Amino acid sequence: MRTDQGRRPPRARLARWLLRRTGFRLVGDMPARGLLVGAPHTSNWDLALAILVFWAHDVTPRVLVKSEVFWWPLGAVLRRLGAIPTDRSGGSGLVARLIEAAHQDERFVVALAPDGTRRAADHWKSGFYRLALATGMPVTCAFVDGPTRTVGTGPTFTMTGDVVADMHAIRAFFADKRGLRPGRGSAVRLRAEDAAGPTG
Repeated sequence: MRTDQGRRPPRARLARWLLRRTGFRLVGDMPARGLLVGAPHTSNWDLALAILVFWAHDVTPRVLVKSEVFWWPLGAVLRRLGAIPTDRSGGSGLVARLIEAAHQDERFVVALAPDGTRRAADHWKSGFYRLALATGMPVTCAFVDGPTRTVGTGPTFTMTGDVVADMHAIRAFFADKRGLRPGRGSAVRLRAEDAAGPTG
């Protein structure tokens, strides 16, 4: 990541200027590789802010997109933007393709929104956790907090397979993050934790 303002590429300077102009403070660093988990997802504006955060760090993340939309010519455009087709019926070899792509790219970041919805839900979707375990890629927390007008990234964790302990650490970080529309964020909890018992 470039730390000298004068040496940042044009889109990074533009993104940082737009964030300042809209009253947002950018914090944290972008990982060189791994899974980026963004929350809380409470507004349609989350995507625009996420793009500005990525651009501010001169990062083009990979995004998982359902394979049905990869028709010509949209498919070629999506791939150029970093989209990775996923087969929701399963058996598509997604993990193997992610591992191969990660080996080919020194700056490989996959962005995921485990909320899965802009409305409050009882659980996060567990895809990011399963991918982290299968690929060995670390998980970095990314957030937007409306009350403090802050966006950016927080700590990076390596998932251990102890879902309760792993999610407890992630939950602690997101505990005070409210999103652009406070009260609409989903509970930072996986269904696998329910079977494992209370977190305390």
